[in-house]
Amino acid sequence: MTKLFEAPLYPYRRSPDQDAPAPVRHPVVVIGAGPVGLAMAIDLAQADVPVVVLDDNDRVSVGSRAICFSKRSLEIFDRLGCGDEITDKGVVWNVGKVFFGDRQVYDFNLLPEQGHKRPAFINLQQYYCELYLVERIRALQAEGKPVEIRGGNKVANLDARADHTLVTVETVEGAYNVEADWLIACDGAGSPSRRMLDLDFVGRVFEDNFLIADVIMKADFPTERWFWFDPPFNKDQSALLHKQPDGVWRIDLQLGWDIDKEKEKKPENVIPRLKEMLGPDVEFDLEWVSIYTFQCRRMEKFRHGRVIFAGDSAHQVSPFGARGANSGFQDADNLGWKLKLVLDGKAPDSLLDSYAFEREMAADENILQSSRSTDFITPKSEISRIFRDAVLDLSEHYAFARPLVNSGRLSVPCIYDRSPLNGPDVPGLPARTRPGSPAVDAPFGGAWLLEALGGGFKLLGLGIEVPETLELQGVTLAGINAPADSVSQEVRDRYLGDTAAAVYLIRPDQHVAARWASFEAAAVDAALARTLGKQGETR
Repeated sequence: MTKLFEAPLYPYRRSPDQDAPAPVRHPVVVIGAGPVGLAMAIDLAQADVPVVVLDDNDRVSVGSRAICFSKRSLEIFDRLGCGDEITDKGVVWNVGKVFFGDRQVYDFNLLPEQGHKRPAFINLQQYYCELYLVERIRALQAEGKPVEIRGGNKVANLDARADHTLVTVETVEGAYNVEADWLIACDGAGSPSRRMLDLDFVGRVFEDNFLIADVIMKADFPTERWFWFDPPFNKDQSALLHKQPDGVWRIDLQLGWDIDKEKEKKPENVIPRLKEMLGPDVEFDLEWVSIYTFQCRRMEKFRHGRVIFAGDSAHQVSPFGARGANSGFQDADNLGWKLKLVLDGKAPDSLLDSYAFEREMAADENILQSSRSTDFITPKSEISRIFRDAVLDLSEHYAFARPLVNSGRLSVPCIYDRSPLNGPDVPGLPARTRPGSPAVDAPFGGAWLLEALGGGFKLLGLGIEVPETLELQGVTLAGINAPADSVSQEVRDRYLGDTAAAVYLIRPDQHVAARWASFEAAAVDAALARTLGKQGETR
């Protein structure tokens, strides 16, 4: 049987651009049909922004690669129109367990409170995620949306100019050129785009190696994240186990510093390691094996004129904490609505600088957490190991020590506290929904709050009536009203606290832009101008 990642999904087809007498101009060109590039294309296409995706490949990625998709990513997938498909296929989990040696020291629940549509995480092979994103693009194409994926189209050169980028593309039928008003580079950690433009990518490379194995087997392990420090089957190292769909299990085994990578990837060396972990009687097949080295790096700037970087091309972290792909989806979520406004002439292109500011801040947060996780997992001195092991011993019996254990601080969305787009706040309202924070889901009107918010700018009135529509700054705000007596307890706890009423301005990426104790159109207008990057401009 042909595996999903072995079959062409978007095979090469000759484009009319290849026969044009001069380079054809496109509003947006995305380089890379990985998860972030595909999500970016969907977001733009849904907003009727014409977008072309270029990729030298023609199929989904081999192996599980990114497998842990966070609650925030699932909420983004909902807005992209494929949240149900991805969640239904994935393995849902909220609980993680930490082991030290041969004993469990504690467990944790990443979503202990009720009243959320989506779970804390699902596990899903990256190739399935890419498949559902491509299928969503096909559905959009059937609706007449302006989106195209060109497989077998390798970007060979970039010439960044003042008002566009000239892109040279190689195919089996020869090279051709296109022009992009805006170019979005989503071409991975090795980013050819970054190299073509001679841009930096600096940070820290950790001298340690992990074996990744996708194993097909029948096992009774629960759908939880299991992490071992110094297990009997991998002494003085660490290990990680995740369940995936189709009977596939992801196993990560720390190997150490000085290894022969090609030798360690050979089945005759991998299988004995796995048998030692799983037991001699467990039957399994290897689907995919790889070895990775930790890297925590980012570009100094994510925007370079009309070229913008997103996902692994802009930042890279270690796999612990599931901060790579999940952060990339948030990049796309942040950039899409801003680029739409700029293209429509409703915001200055300086608004795109806020993408760089906010997502560079998020990258710094992810790199900090990822670096700390890696240092804890792979201590570089004997004294570091002694302290780490003492923390693990204490965590078995004392709750105070458990937050000190760091097997990978799992991905959470960044709160843009210092964003120049943030408007006013009201003292006394819950901190978790302050300006800059992502909106928190809750039961709402018989469904879910994030469903009601959807995309676009929203004005949420809780116990205060707001207009159904409001035209400000050339933008339409849709009003959502919830009388005080209809507000669920979860909404009250997450958005009102001890306050009777409030008004929230919500961005298209569902981050809170501003909030007030009452509704005043002039105040909303001023806050919206700020959120559009038009500081000081009011009606």
